[in-house]
This record gives sequence, C-alpha cells and structure tokens, in this order.
Amino acid sequence: MSVELFSWVVLPLIIFVARIFDQTVGTIRLIFAAKGFKSIVPVLGFFEVLIWIVVVAQVMQHLDNVLCYIAYAGGFAMGNYIGMIVEERLSLGTVLIRVIPKKDTTELIGYLRSNNYGVTAVDVEGRSGKIKMLFSIIKRKQAREVIDIINRYNPNAFYTIEEIRAVKDGYFKPLSSASVFSLLNPFHRSGK
Repeated sequence: MSVELFSWVVLPLIIFVARIFDQTVGTIRLIFAAKGFKSIVPVLGFFEVLIWIVVVAQVMQHLDNVLCYIAYAGGFAMGNYIGMIVEERLSLGTVLIRVIPKKDTTELIGYLRSNNYGVTAVDVEGRSGKIKMLFSIIKRKQAREVIDIINRYNPNAFYTIEEIRAVKDGYFKPLSSASVFSLLNPFHRSGK
C-alpha cells in the first residue's frame, strides 16, 4: 500500500471509525452514570479514553492532513448519534407514566392490572371536572406497550413519561427476557 493511499484514505477512515467507537462508548458511559450504573461506568471510561488517546496521537502525527481533522470531527458527531440510538435500544431504567384521561378509565385500569401492570388511580379535578389520574411505574422497555394500551382504551389521554433513578419495593410486571445490563443496575429488584 502506498504512503499516499494510507495517509489520505486509510488513516482518516481509521480515525473516523475509532472516534465513532470512542464517542459511542462515551455517550453510553454518561447515560449509565446518570442512571447509577456504578460498576460499568469506570470500565467504559477506560476504553473510551484509551481509544481517544490513540486517535489523538494519530491526528497529532499528521497535522498536515486536513482529512484527519474532518474524520475526527465526523466520528465524534456520528458517535454521539450512534450512542443515543444504542441507549434507546437498550431501554434501561424505570419510568413513571402519568395519565390524565379524557374519559372514564375503568376499562384502562382493569386491562393494565389484568396484564400485571401496577396502577395507582387518584381522584383529581381538571378543567372538565372530576377524573381519575393514573400513575404507573414500569420498566422503560415496557413503555411503548403501555402507551399503546393507553391509546387503545383512552385515545385522547394526556400522558407524561419521566425517568426515575431509584425505586424501592412496588409491583412490576416481569420483563419477558432478562437483560445483561439489568444485573448491573444497583436498584434492580427482580420479581417486584
């Protein structure tokens, strides 16, 4: 392989791909840190910085190659994007779904409970009168399914979804398959 081919094609490609890996790991590391995954965050940080140091050393050795700069910046941007997609697919953590319905919630509550979702109903008064506001704390992996149920039984309901850092006790529908990462969660309580 010629030196020119390596310098202007292969090296920028290697820098681009390495930056994608390092930034993806960095994005996931920050998300895991925010969610309290203390055991995996240092390991991810080690590999993130190791890759970064190798990449920066290559860029510094080829300061005359503008493609290395472009590859470095492009890998950074793409790594952020891919890191967010990976975290979204992992669907880690617990969320609170708060539902403010537009109509009677008896069927919705019954269906959620019959499908093993914990639901708390509270009498509140809104603009259109007295209603029952619903709260359900679920695993984030189950959020899409619960939203589909809400839309089926109460199509115009207003709902919010909030991340929850820690949960003590409570009732949770078991996940269909255990995630490797659920074992790393210090707040994970199986079967509850």
